[in-house]
Amino acid sequence: MINGTEKQKSPIGIFDSGYGGLTVLSEIKSLLPNYDYIYLGDNARAPYGNRSFELVYEFTREAVRWLFEQNCRLVILACNTASAKALRSIQQIDLPQTNPAKRVLGVIRPTVESVGALTKTGHVGVFGTSGTIKSQSYDIEIAKLHPQLQVAAEACPMWVPLVENNEFDKPGADYFVKKHIDNLLKKDGQIDAIILGCTHYPLLISKIEQFLPKNIRVVSQGKYVAESLKDYLHRHPEIEKKCSKNGTVNFFTTDSPENFGELASLFLNEKIEAQKIKID
Repeated sequence: MINGTEKQKSPIGIFDSGYGGLTVLSEIKSLLPNYDYIYLGDNARAPYGNRSFELVYEFTREAVRWLFEQNCRLVILACNTASAKALRSIQQIDLPQTNPAKRVLGVIRPTVESVGALTKTGHVGVFGTSGTIKSQSYDIEIAKLHPQLQVAAEACPMWVPLVENNEFDKPGADYFVKKHIDNLLKKDGQIDAIILGCTHYPLLISKIEQFLPKNIRVVSQGKYVAESLKDYLHRHPEIEKKCSKNGTVNFFTTDSPENFGELASLFLNEKIEAQKIKID
């Protein structure tokens, strides 16, 4: 837990059900290195992908509340499932009632905002967890911002386990990656941009690109979320000036800190030490 001295900081909170949000954190840190960050992974209750809307909302709300208690004034849901199933309720119901001065942002809208400029055919694909794809969050958001685009989606339930079992760059991943690419392109052969709608998937990019036609662009979220956050802080100086800037990152998990540190190191290519916490 953060001690009294640390409490004086006001870090930016980054939440994910597990490890995938580390790909977002990596890009945010690269673009905005001076800020303080807290990363929270709810590994004990992961994965969120196949859980109900109600349970994902409950778990996400608890995590956000914990980050607020650590003096975070701004929290990024670096998890597509949480963004799809919980963000709107937190923004529209919880924040106005309990924390009107604080903000919670997701990863879906920044990604969707970028995709319009990345497709020439107007046909876009989405890879995601079963929960994200069933929620149709990308379809809905793309229809709002880019109504001219055609969207086809494919759930890839094995991709997260491949990453979390360190099999993402092994030959065994080939079958599962190629299978879902083929399925998606059968749905729409004109696709020329594909959104990786799960923050684990950037670790599979080399495999994905191996089986994709060369004309198809892969849209990885971290870069666009980081750029969107930078723009948000510029447009909201009342939030930005309260964010502390010491260049620190603290990692927390609801499961084994040793296991978290070992796998997190794969995502960030550096030694990671985490603390275990309980949220409820």
